[in-house]
Amino acid sequence: MNIDQSKIPQATAKRLPLYYRFLKNLHSSGKQRVSSAELSDAVKVDSATIRRDFSYFGALGKKGYGYNVNYLLSFFRKTLDQDEMTKVSLIGVGNLGTAFLHYNFLKNNNTVISIAFDIDEEKIGSEIGGVPVYGLDHLEAELPDDVTVAILTVPAQVAQSITDRLIKKGIKGILNFTPARLSVPDEIRIHHIDLAVELQSLVYFLKHYPNE
Repeated sequence: MNIDQSKIPQATAKRLPLYYRFLKNLHSSGKQRVSSAELSDAVKVDSATIRRDFSYFGALGKKGYGYNVNYLLSFFRKTLDQDEMTKVSLIGVGNLGTAFLHYNFLKNNNTVISIAFDIDEEKIGSEIGGVPVYGLDHLEAELPDDVTVAILTVPAQVAQSITDRLIKKGIKGILNFTPARLSVPDEIRIHHIDLAVELQSLVYFLKHYPNE
């Protein structure tokens, strides 16, 4: 079945990796089928939303039976391009960046940080978590053409200038862990993750919506 991915709502697209992760766990445990209610309880998304999300991809389940785990796992693996390796660059090998290099998305075997950049002379030329660290001055020369995604964990004041350099080099997607709100062309995809804002939001909801 050919699906126009551009027609899938962004909110649905963001939930697909959640579904995929849970399905992998189900498959590992030997479970053959799952209901939308079970999925809902596991990923904390209501059943109606799950059924609507799945409906964009056609008839993935049967009423009264639920969903075949093996079929869903195979379907979402292809949908999420899990059979293709995506190489990622990391810019900024501070505390957070170092943690990323050691973790390196081990549970997602289709995504790997393959190269890192920093300005610390003690880190340049070394390997952290098996990932080589290059000097930021050599970004244009050392960043491979097949790396189109970058994780940004640098000081906010230099985030925009580094982003501009990454885009000129061919980076198409950026996961921004700095508080800077970056200006990028429309064709560049950027996801902002501000840990301080998320923590403040969590504390606010704990105080004002304790029972929800």
